Formats: sequence, structure tokens, C-alpha cells
Amino acid sequence: MLEQLYNAAAYAAALLMVGTLVMVLLGIFGRLLSFQVRGTDAYAGYCMAGAGFLALAHTLMRGEHIRVTLVLEHSGATGKRWLERWSLAAAMVLTIAFAWFSVRLAWQSYAFHDISTGNDATPLWIPQLSMAIGNAVLAIAFIDLLIADLRGKIIMSRPDSEPAHVE
Repeated sequence: MLEQLYNAAAYAAALLMVGTLVMVLLGIFGRLLSFQVRGTDAYAGYCMAGAGFLALAHTLMRGEHIRVTLVLEHSGATGKRWLERWSLAAAMVLTIAFAWFSVRLAWQSYAFHDISTGNDATPLWIPQLSMAIGNAVLAIAFIDLLIADLRGKIIMSRPDSEPAHVE
């Protein structure tokens, strides 16, 4: 069930990426064909931010987040296991805090009828909602990983090979 949640968030992120493309193309063709759609720049930014937040949990569960393994490589098997658990616990606490404050921010924007300062006057709780949902799903993913690690299960695919060298 959690895997479906992570996949659903990833699909929503993909839709928001398409939304970003549509907004950018609308802005470009609007300038070329002499028509204006107000707020395309702002909406492209909202879609891009939402896509980034909603994709976090899916990316984490696939083992695609950037990891600095310099200390892990030299810590031995037992040290590596405890450093991984500490990292998961710290990340869990931080993402729970991020999720809490993101949800709180979206709720306050809704309660105070906060709108964007652009000419489109978008209610800010709408774009903030994708940030709040993305952070909440990421917090669930870290809780899921920590519980699985404490049970001795590995549910995150971790690349064991050397990272690709991109030049």
C-alpha cells in the first residue's frame, strides 16, 4: 500500500512536470502570437516546485538520492549499520518537522486567504499543498525505511556499484 502511495506521488509529480512544460510553451507561444495568459511564469514555478516535492519519496525508495558515503566506506559493517540507522532516524525527525510546518503553512494560507502578489492572485494554499503532501509522503517513506531497517529488511534499492562518472 505504501508503494502505491509513493508511486501516486511520483505520477502527480510527472503531471506537474507536464504542467510546467505547458505553462512555458503557453508563455512562449503567447509572445510569438501576440496573446497573453496571465500568470504563466508563476504557474510554471508552482508546478516545478510541486513536482520536486512530490517526487522525493519515490526517489528515496529507489535509492536515487545523493549519498555521501565517505564515512560509511571506512566504518566497517557494524559501524555502517548504526550510521545508516542514525541517518534514517535523523532524516525521519527532520522530514516530520518539515511536513508539520508545510501543512501548517498551507493551512494558514487557506485560513488567512493569502494570495500571490502577481497579477494572477492565486490563493497560495493551492501550490503550497503539493509541498505539504510531498513532505508528508517523504516523512512516511523515512518512517517506513527506519522500521524496515530495524526489522532487518532492506526495502530501498541501494546501488552498490560505483556511481557513474559524468563529465
